[in-house]
Amino acid sequence: MKKAPDGIYIEDSGSGRRLKSFAYNARIAPYVFVAPFIIVFLIFYVYPIISGFVMSFQNVVPGQTKFVGWKNYKILTNREFKKAIRNSVVYTIATLATLLPIPMFLAVLLNSKKMVAKGFFRSIFFLPALVSVVVGGFTFRLIFGELPTSLLNSVTAKFGAEPIKWLGGPKQWTTYLALLVLAIWRWLGVNIIYYLSGLQNIPDELYESADIDGATGWQKFTRITMPLLKPTTIYVLTISIYGGLAMFLESYMLFNGNNSPNNSGLTIVGFLYKVGWQQNKYGYASAVGVCLLLVTLIINLIQLKATGFFEKE
Repeated sequence: MKKAPDGIYIEDSGSGRRLKSFAYNARIAPYVFVAPFIIVFLIFYVYPIISGFVMSFQNVVPGQTKFVGWKNYKILTNREFKKAIRNSVVYTIATLATLLPIPMFLAVLLNSKKMVAKGFFRSIFFLPALVSVVVGGFTFRLIFGELPTSLLNSVTAKFGAEPIKWLGGPKQWTTYLALLVLAIWRWLGVNIIYYLSGLQNIPDELYESADIDGATGWQKFTRITMPLLKPTTIYVLTISIYGGLAMFLESYMLFNGNNSPNNSGLTIVGFLYKVGWQQNKYGYASAVGVCLLLVTLIINLIQLKATGFFEKE
């Protein structure tokens, strides 16, 4: 046996000795442990981004590529692409308006000492997150069906209303409503968990001091809870913006495909899928992906700056 410089005893037997010395070296071990993540990140994240950016300037056909400059970026004048942007923006705004305040309010209730059956309600709210989007989209397609016997039309008929064509009907808001309800059903419990984890980090002493000073429940919520939940809110806001702009599978399942009536359910990623996989315009689709990446990045940077994320404490 021989003692290595780092204090580990190793076998003194040629290549075996050198291999063990390398594996047990205290300076090298951290890099060995993080190497799988770095390799996966470079191959499956960095390389696709760089490749997609280069491809956005090319006309790609099987076995042949040709640089076409900025030609693919003429999508900015495409009427269908503009409709996809409009749908994605409206969907994102609607989800932000509901999936930020409602989960925060419910998390506060579930965290209250007066709340009974906390575990039960937490499980009920989080259960939809465990259900596949495919199953959820198919179920909501039946709920929002246009037939008089569909669930929602059966309910509205009790109040004397005529059957409504919820998905792709003449009124665009019905499509947005269906997508919004599906988003709330799926992501409400996830955001509640985020806020509950943030609430666990707020010291009880702050609320006890507020009670001594005679603060009301609303004052404790606005002066203690909301300010201290700011990091959690910024995180939920960031992932919600990305999730809203990158939404695709929910719309695809709700309309049983990517071809919704009057493009009422077409999203940016749906348009990318359409031109890329259905029309084999890979360079065109790459330009759509680059635009989506830049728009999402810019919007998130703006909201992080507006919420004071970059400010030094």
